[in-house]
Amino acid sequence: MLADTAREVTVTETSDVPASFDAALSNVGRRALVTGAAGFIGSHVCRTLLRGGWTVTGIDGFTDSYDPVEKLMRAASLARLAGMTLAVGNLADMELDTHLDGVEAVFHLAGRAGVRASFSSEALYIRDNVVATERLLRAARRGGVRRLIYASSSSVYGDGEVPFHEDAPLSPISPYGKSKLEAERVCLDTGGRDLETTALRYFTVFGPGQRPDMGLRLFAEAALTGGRITLLGDGTQRRDFTYVTDVVSATVAAADSPVSGLAINVGGGCAVSIAEVLDLLARLTGSRLQVDRQPFARGDVKTTSADLGRAQRLLGFTPLVPFEVGYEREVAWLRERLDQKVGVPV
Repeated sequence: MLADTAREVTVTETSDVPASFDAALSNVGRRALVTGAAGFIGSHVCRTLLRGGWTVTGIDGFTDSYDPVEKLMRAASLARLAGMTLAVGNLADMELDTHLDGVEAVFHLAGRAGVRASFSSEALYIRDNVVATERLLRAARRGGVRRLIYASSSSVYGDGEVPFHEDAPLSPISPYGKSKLEAERVCLDTGGRDLETTALRYFTVFGPGQRPDMGLRLFAEAALTGGRITLLGDGTQRRDFTYVTDVVSATVAAADSPVSGLAINVGGGCAVSIAEVLDLLARLTGSRLQVDRQPFARGDVKTTSADLGRAQRLLGFTPLVPFEVGYEREVAWLRERLDQKVGVPV
């Protein structure tokens, strides 16, 4: 099934680049603030905005939710780009007003990630996801920002009925999911004529440069190095994996979409089981995988699947990169990184 899906779509690595020089010219003079700018998704958003003619200020706190080395490398790479300014600080306590001067759109991608860790560090998740968002919204209002796009999560749905529709009941089953939902509610409730707000519910974002604590990357690194893969659960759980350039496309489109005060799903369009992931990984690496099976993890939902109707209508969004194509790219990036024994900023 995965192979059939992959053959249906042809994609290029530049799918997030503006379609024409005229499109880039039309954005000259526009200023954006990207929080979490050195993160996996944030760095892609910064580069896409810069290619599109925007001037970008990025903020990142380099928190300890996972090893910040790759974020530091991405920050160094971003800092060399024309039109890019970087600031370091935690949104929960840093001075924000000066960074919002002249900003038209805020892409709020910063936050503390990770479901399992949230059960033992709930206060940190409230600070970095809820308190930080409240402070940023107040500063955006003071600064006259037109629009704020918030990066929410499919975790707000919990173990709900699939496919998840934005109007479905929301029942997160982890402190992480609860903190994302509370921050999302604050964003949407704060929105109005003077500050338009939109929440994008991302579904398991992957691709080259993926966070080092995410399952797809951990699986691939183990397969490429002869290590053992830890499988939490029986492999039947399914995820709507979403390739990073598709997420970026939807995120940047939200800056000019005719929508405010709504949550919108951003997914890959096809839920894939973890067992299928491992089968594909074995083919991509030519390895016989060594798998240690462990019980299901606390806070792990059975299936995620996005209803994309609202995204298609309001953002013109259709995911372009099938899972098999995207994972092949991620595995190739990891292989290059391991062969060179150095980081590869993406």
